[in-house]
Amino acid sequence: MATTHTYDCFYLFDSNKFNRDPGGVAATVQKNIEELGGEILASRLWEERKLAFPIKGQNKGTYWISYFNMDTSKLKEFNRTCRLDENILRHLVLKVDPRLVDTLVAHTLGKAEASTSTAVSDNASIADIEDDDETGDNDDQE
Repeated sequence: MATTHTYDCFYLFDSNKFNRDPGGVAATVQKNIEELGGEILASRLWEERKLAFPIKGQNKGTYWISYFNMDTSKLKEFNRTCRLDENILRHLVLKVDPRLVDTLVAHTLGKAEASTSTAVSDNASIADIEDDDETGDNDDQE
């Protein structure tokens, strides 16, 4: 029986190749996951920075992060595909705790702050309404 888990993959791309064709390099990541039956939850550029030591002759690297669901049995083939991809200098795949998936994906997509501030303002509005009801300062009764 196949088991599907959510994974977090950090890629280190060759900056020269990424800067020449950012859409193409990013599309290969998505294609590799989807060809193996995976589903991408979030995928975006993390940052570009100078490396602490040269990797495959490169002094700069572009970091990319992806969250995806994939059958556990396909993970070995996914790692092989990443090692063979000439755009990827290094990659790291981690299994994500199911309790953290929604939070991490929302943060990666930039939705974490918006949902948190909305929840805070909603709670404040509810508290204000409850206070008004208790004191009898309800404007609707005029």
